[in-house]
Parts: sequence; structure tokens; C-alpha cells
Amino acid sequence: MKRSEGGVPLLEKGLLGVLSPGGSRGLSILIYHRVLPQKDPLFPDEVDRAEFSAQLALLKSRFNVLPLQEAIKLTRAGKLPRRAACITFDDGYADNAEVALPVLQQHGLHATFFVATGFLNGGRMWNDSVIETVRLAPDGVLDATSLGLGSHPLYTIADRRRAIPALIGQLKYLPMEERLQQVNRLAELAGTPLPDDLMMTTAQLHKLQAAGMGIGAHTVNHPILAKLPPEQAQREIAEGKQALEAMLGAPVSLFAYPNGKPGEDYLAEHVDMVRSLGFEAAVSTAWGAARKGPDLFQLPRFTPWDRNPVRFVLRLARNLTQDAARV
Repeated sequence: MKRSEGGVPLLEKGLLGVLSPGGSRGLSILIYHRVLPQKDPLFPDEVDRAEFSAQLALLKSRFNVLPLQEAIKLTRAGKLPRRAACITFDDGYADNAEVALPVLQQHGLHATFFVATGFLNGGRMWNDSVIETVRLAPDGVLDATSLGLGSHPLYTIADRRRAIPALIGQLKYLPMEERLQQVNRLAELAGTPLPDDLMMTTAQLHKLQAAGMGIGAHTVNHPILAKLPPEQAQREIAEGKQALEAMLGAPVSLFAYPNGKPGEDYLAEHVDMVRSLGFEAAVSTAWGAARKGPDLFQLPRFTPWDRNPVRFVLRLARNLTQDAARV
């Protein structure tokens, strides 16, 4: 089989090129959340440093990897190159700055980091409080029936891996304040102190900025916008932007909808809010590529779950064929 100078099959690049024509179509945006220094037994499928590096090498060899801000400008101008791709991170985990950033720099690649400001400097996202409660609870049974959350055996890693999604699933779509109260009560039941270093500090945020990475807004408290009264949703979006701009001393023009499913996690009114607040573009978590005249305030993204290199590339190709949902 003929190969390019970089060792990538020409047939493969040709296929990706057909699926991702130039102009205003075919932008692939990848989502990451964390890059762990090594494997976590509770989340063996979470990408670690070595896997992230391998994925970046694959992506770089097959796609034109661009900063998201640049890709948006090229899309507006109808000049997006073939096989265009961007890398994004959501939420603001400390390992983004300490683990992911050096790997990105090693490969000479850019990423945009969407940060929920309410968790910086010692905060913790509610789902991480659940995860760390289950991780650190002593062997036995976590009896949360008094909270309406059931009883969960925690004798083995497998038990704990089952308990985490069971608890998160019951809590995810509760009103924000009620959910936080329930999570705090759950931690009290387990009786274990929780870590305060999972999310970035302001210094780590500045580290990303100094490295030339993109920083985008992701609200203050990462709520499900569709579950909030409109005025509260507006405040979450606006105050997250304002807080980041104050920390960075620079404008923040990109936004990521928390959870990001169109019609479920955010609605058309939230798209209008983002536009009216002066953002230039926003991203969802609808799978697919930005094709057929994309809505720059609902750019789709996808998570590259596959650890096998061939499946990883096939996932990228398949994503290019999918028309993304939007409100």
C-alpha cells in the first residue's frame, strides 16, 4: 500500500479527505476531561498520559490540528482546510495543566480548555465528590437509603465501579442546590475527607494561558442550564465569563454548554443568551462534525473513547459522516 512521508496510508488520508472537504465543512472537535498520570482502577478506560500521547500522534499524522479560535475564523471565511480538527478539554481539572499540557507541548499541538470557575482553587465538582466518596469509603455497605439513594456494597473494586454510576444517575438531574445537599450528606455518611486538589488553581490556569492555550467559559457551577430559571442560567453563563476575564486579564470569547446535549441540557434560549453575551462561538457535546453550514453557537464535539489505534482512527472517520443534533 502506498504511504505518505509520515508513514500514514495514502488511502486512509484520502478517505478522511473525502469525508472532510475543505471550506466550511468537516471540522472535528475532540473532547477530553482528564488525562491521568497513570491508570485509575475505578476508571480503567479513562485516558492516561501514554494513551493521550499516542492519540495525539495519530491525530497529528492524519488531521490538520488547529486552535479552535482559528478554526472558527477559517470556517467563517469558508477557508477551513481538509481534515481539520481541534482539541478541547472541559471542566478545569488540575491534570489538564500538569499532565496534558506537557504532552500537548511535546507534540506541538494546541487545545482549548473550558473552565467552570466555581471549582477553581480547592473546589470540587459534585460528581467527583460522589466518586471520591465511593473511592475512599471503608469496605462494607454504603447505606444511603435515608437519602433515597439506595444501599451499595463496597467490598471490591467492581462493587465501587457499580456504585458510582448508580449514585450519579440518581443525582444528575436534581435541581442544583438539592443535588449539592444530597452529595454533601452522602459524603458525611461515608465519613471520609475528600480531596481539594482535583481542580485547577488560578496559577495553573495562568500556566495554560502562558503556554498559548485557549481558555473558554463553562459557567460558574456547571449546572444543567435547561433545569434553571432563565435569569439564573443567564447569570451562570455571564459570571463564568466575567470571572475568567478578570483572572486572565483577557477577553474570553468561546463557551461550552455544561453536559452539552442539545434539547436536553441546553435549549434555544441558552444559545441566544450565549450570543447576546458577546461570545463568538460555542460548543455542545452532540456527536458529529461541523458540516453543511455549521451553527457556530452549537459546534458539535465527540469523545474519542477507543484505545485501539485502528478503532481510534475509524471513530474519527465515522464521526465525520454524522450530522450533529442541535436545537
